[in-house]
Amino acid sequence: MVKPLALLPRVGLLGGVLSRTIDRSLSGMLGEDFEARLARVPLNLGSSGVDPFGLDPQWTKYTLAVAATLHRKYFRSEVFGASNVPSGRVLLISNHSGQVPIDGMLIGAAMFMDVEPPRFIRAMVEKWSQTLPFVSLLFARVGQVVGVPENARRLLEQDEALLVFPEGARGISKTFDKRYQLSDFGLGFMRLAIETGAPIVPVAVIGGEEQYVSIANIDSLARLFKMPAFPVMPQMLLPGGVLPLPTRYRIHFGEPMRFEGDADDDDSVMEEKVWVVRQTIQSMINRGLRDRKHVFW
Repeated sequence: MVKPLALLPRVGLLGGVLSRTIDRSLSGMLGEDFEARLARVPLNLGSSGVDPFGLDPQWTKYTLAVAATLHRKYFRSEVFGASNVPSGRVLLISNHSGQVPIDGMLIGAAMFMDVEPPRFIRAMVEKWSQTLPFVSLLFARVGQVVGVPENARRLLEQDEALLVFPEGARGISKTFDKRYQLSDFGLGFMRLAIETGAPIVPVAVIGGEEQYVSIANIDSLARLFKMPAFPVMPQMLLPGGVLPLPTRYRIHFGEPMRFEGDADDDDSVMEEKVWVVRQTIQSMINRGLRDRKHVFW
């Protein structure tokens, strides 16, 4: 009988081989050494090797391996306007779609692989996601935090890049007949931008609406399972239908926008500013849809 302690060297060896394999794979997709690119990412790590929110660069390596493969190989993403992303604190405000948050993962891959200097994004995740087994630890280790104003404010004060989907669950769960039509935006991101002096970079993501085609949402089942939506997706009945369709993603980063005023202004004042951002993203989406040749290439 093999004693458990005797397996530790073997486990460590396998872990080292896996880590080196991922390094080589990422370096091949990046066109440069992964560790060299990682060294240029601004991080706020403590003595324990993680940041105040629990982000661990070693965990992100494995997440990036998945995200990079989806970004470069599966969805073959095209990235436009990467030079528009400034260094320092920034709010990335994007449309949301696709039934599952692959769009956020691909924006994160683009920020690390295509933006210079490379960045790790911090995304605001829904509170309900923290009830899923193992999810809360995983999200913390790869830099994602629960979407409450206090967390967002602290991240921006640390000069992080914060990704926000102002449509929330309404955006990601759109049915196919509503594709690329933005839902109403919340106002919180605008108050946050004004309070922290963070520029807003509008982001338009094209390709996510077709990866999972939803024809309806069953509200009663969504309430039963405490989910934001329960989509009806016929493709799930087909062989391999659980996988997203390999649509081609286009990620457009717009020019930074700055807003002044009082973060405590009335909602009517904030709504006007938010409308400008929303219309900018809708225009970027419309142009991107007009310019793309095909959904899949």
